[in-house]
Amino acid sequence: MTYKEIISKIKFDKIATHIILISVSLLSIFPFIWLISTSLKGNGENIFAYPPAIIPQDFTWANYTGVWDKVDFIGYFVNSMIVAGGTVLLNLILSAMAGYPLARMEFKGKKIAFFSVLATIMIPFQAIMLPVYIITLKLHLVDSVSNLAGFIGLIMPFAVSAFGIFLMRQAFLGIPKEMEEAAIVDGCSVWKLFWKVLIPMVKPSLAVLAIFTFIGSWGEFLWPSIVLTKESMYTLPVGVNNLQGMFSSNWRFIAAGSILSTIPILIFFLAMQRYFISGENEGAVKG
Repeated sequence: MTYKEIISKIKFDKIATHIILISVSLLSIFPFIWLISTSLKGNGENIFAYPPAIIPQDFTWANYTGVWDKVDFIGYFVNSMIVAGGTVLLNLILSAMAGYPLARMEFKGKKIAFFSVLATIMIPFQAIMLPVYIITLKLHLVDSVSNLAGFIGLIMPFAVSAFGIFLMRQAFLGIPKEMEEAAIVDGCSVWKLFWKVLIPMVKPSLAVLAIFTFIGSWGEFLWPSIVLTKESMYTLPVGVNNLQGMFSSNWRFIAAGSILSTIPILIFFLAMQRYFISGENEGAVKG
C-alpha cells in the first residue's frame, strides 16, 4: 500500500467516524431541539404534526412569558436551588470524609465496609423509598410541619451516595503518600492535613461529584412529588409537572417551563467544565 493510499484510508476512516458521531449526536439532542421548537410555537401551529416541523412557522415568546406570569416560577426556582445546593454541599463534605479513611487509613473491616458501600449502588431508590418515606414522616421532616423541615426531608435521603464515596476514594488514592508524610513532618494534624492539603488536591474530583449531584438533585421528581404537600414548596420539576393540570395540558407552556428549568444546569456545568474531564480521569486511575 502506497503512502497516498494510507493517507486516503486514514482520511476516509476519520470522515466515517465523524459522520457516525454527528448522526448519534443529532439523534441524542433531537428531543431537546423538538422541545425548544415546541416552546416557540404559537397557538395556531400544530405541535404534533408529522413529520415534525423544527422551525416554528408562528414564532412567539408568549409561552415563556405566560409560564413566568401564571405560576410562581421564581419560588420553584428558589426551592430547587436550596435543595440542590444543600444536597451538593453535603455530598461533597460527607463523601470526602468517608472516602479518605477508605483510601488511606487502615482499620479492621475496611474492605468489608468499602464493598458494602459499593453494593448499595445496585439498589435503586424506588426499592427503599417506602421505608425512607416512613422514616421521614416519623421524624416530622415534611413541609406540613414547617418549610425548614420540608427542605431537610428533601435533602437528607440524598445527602451522600456510594458513587460519591467511591469517586473520592479513588481521588485520594491518586495522591502520593509522600505528600501526606511531608505535611505530617511539618506538624500538620490529621484534620488539618485533610482540609488544607488533600482537599485542594482533589478539587477536580469534587467538581465532577458536584456536577453529577447537582444534575441529579435538580431533576429529581419522584421524591419531591411524594413528600411535598404545599405548592409553595414545589421544586421546578414538580412545578413544571403541575402545569399539565393547570393549563389542561398546554404542551407549549410545559415545553417552555422545561427549557427554563434546564438553564441552571447548563450554567452550572459550564462553570465547572474546566475541572470535569481531569476529575473524571482521576477517578479511574487506581483501584
